[in-house]
Amino acid sequence: MYSPDDAQRYADDHTSPESPLLARLNRETHVQVLHARMLSGHAQGRLLSMLSHMVRPRRVLELGTFTGYSALCLAEGLAPDGLLHTIEQNPELAGRIGRYVAEAGLEHQIRLHIGDARRVLAALAETWDLVFIDADKINNDTYYELVLPQVRPGGFILIDNVLWNGKVLPDYPLKPADKDAHAVRAFNAKVQADPRVENVLLPMRDGLLLVRKL
Repeated sequence: MYSPDDAQRYADDHTSPESPLLARLNRETHVQVLHARMLSGHAQGRLLSMLSHMVRPRRVLELGTFTGYSALCLAEGLAPDGLLHTIEQNPELAGRIGRYVAEAGLEHQIRLHIGDARRVLAALAETWDLVFIDADKINNDTYYELVLPQVRPGGFILIDNVLWNGKVLPDYPLKPADKDAHAVRAFNAKVQADPRVENVLLPMRDGLLLVRKL
C-alpha cells in the first residue's frame, strides 16, 4: 500500500547522492550539533544545487548557515565569478563552517558573516540573483521585505520550513503559543497575495517556497 514515507524513500533512492564531503558534514552535524534536523539534508540539498545550476547566479544570499550544508550545495551552481554571502547568528558554528568551506575549496566564493541578519544585510550592497531564507521563522516577513528590493527582476527567493510540521494547514488547531506557526501561516498567505512575485510551494521535507520576483 502506498504511503508518504514509502514515496519519500523512493524519491531519496532516485536522487543523485550527496558528495563524500557533504555526507560527512551531514553525519557530523547529526552526531555533534544540537537541532540537527535544521540541516537541509540529502534530497533538499540536491534540489538547492540543481536550482543554483539552473540560475547560474553571480550573487547568492543565504540567511541561516547552520553548519554550512546548504551553502555548499548552493555554491555548486555559482557562476565562475560568483559569490555567496551566508549569515549565521551563532558564533559557535563558525569554526565548523569555515573548515568545511576550506575543504570544499570554496574560500574565494563563500563569505561567512556572523551576526544578526538584519544588521549584516544593511551593510551588503549587492543585487541578488538567488536568496535562501532559512533563519528564525518569526522574522520571515522581515527578511523577505529586506531582500526583495535587492533581488533582480527575474531573481529567486527560496524560503524553508513553510509547512512547519503541518501546523500551517487551515484545519490545524493552532494555539496562541504557537507563535512560529502563526508567523509562517501569515507569511505564506502574504506571499500568495503579493503582486510583486509568483510562487510555488513544494511539499518537500518541511515545505520549500519558491518565489520569483516579477
